[in-house]
Amino acid sequence: MTELNYGLSEMAQEIRSMMREFAETRVKPVRAELDEKGIFPADLLRELGKMDLMGLYIPVEYGGTFEGDSLCNIVAVEELSRVCLGVSTSFAANGLGSDPILLGGSEEQKKKYLPPIAAGEKFAAYALTEPNAGSDAGSIRTTAVKKGDKYVLNGTKQWITNGGEADTYCVFAVTNKAKGARGVSCFIVEKGTPGFTFGKKENKLGIRASATRELIFQDCEVPAENLIGREGTGFIWAMRTFDLSRPGIAAQAIGLAQGALDEAVSYAKVREQFGRPVIANQGLQWMLADMATKLEAARALTYATVRAIDAGQKDYSKYSAMCKVFASDMVMEVTTNALQALGGYGYMKEYPVEKMMRDAKILQIYEGTNQIQRDIIGMALNKEYASLAK
Repeated sequence: MTELNYGLSEMAQEIRSMMREFAETRVKPVRAELDEKGIFPADLLRELGKMDLMGLYIPVEYGGTFEGDSLCNIVAVEELSRVCLGVSTSFAANGLGSDPILLGGSEEQKKKYLPPIAAGEKFAAYALTEPNAGSDAGSIRTTAVKKGDKYVLNGTKQWITNGGEADTYCVFAVTNKAKGARGVSCFIVEKGTPGFTFGKKENKLGIRASATRELIFQDCEVPAENLIGREGTGFIWAMRTFDLSRPGIAAQAIGLAQGALDEAVSYAKVREQFGRPVIANQGLQWMLADMATKLEAARALTYATVRAIDAGQKDYSKYSAMCKVFASDMVMEVTTNALQALGGYGYMKEYPVEKMMRDAKILQIYEGTNQIQRDIIGMALNKEYASLAK
């Protein structure tokens, strides 16, 4: 299959090859079982750690392999998502859970928490969402009250990816209610801390290999040195994390869409109706052509955005949102049409496309719904054009 030359670095190409082989040989044989039974892929993630693939976003000085090329992580996420989005989500959530430490953590925090995550010895999670605070992240109710050299956390977090499986949690809590979003702070909370427990594992439509649980804090005492940055800076770390992570959601969508397109074209070439392969029918050809075109457009936008971030572009929230919304809408369409291309077979669990379609939906929801992404893009445009009018 021909591929556009995006000028990937030699390291990015090598990582893409490594992850593609791992996904095909280690993940594909077990993906149906992981999905059906809801098994968290801890062993697979530890294998990736031993291959130096768990710390692609973590700088070398903290045990990772990042040296300025974020496309190394993007192509890894893409290749893993091509085979199983559930495993990919478990993998990528470690980056989400580490980003607040990378962005605002002290040198001591980075040296303590990042190396074991990069090695695949420990997993990370990002804890922002609550029962009454999803897209409206500024409405969180979990509180953190300082008492001496500790903060006491009380509240719950909902739908936390890697919940219960992760060892290190970046938890957002209110330290000054009167200040609204400016009164939110971020804390590193370790699994096993007294007062920190987990609710039931959620039974989900898709990404079933990924663990999703409620986090419960009842008079949970956290050392004051586990505060990331200063009090009141938590909302900044939350939003900056999303700006960095949303191209990763786009990479998940691109990989998943590529996997679905591969299945659809392969099937259409061998399935015969009326004495010829169904791919010979123009109606199906056009549908496949649209799928492939939108997929490549999403890939081009995402790679360009990641390169701009690496190059030091300051204001990239709009482009991160564009990546996420365009790619996740695209993958929902592509997986739906891939299932249609397989007809009745596509609806059966013996074929992977029905799983791909179930998995795709979450990409339009988590890390900011696509309605929120459009708000971000629209507000950015309003601000940009207002400055032009002056």
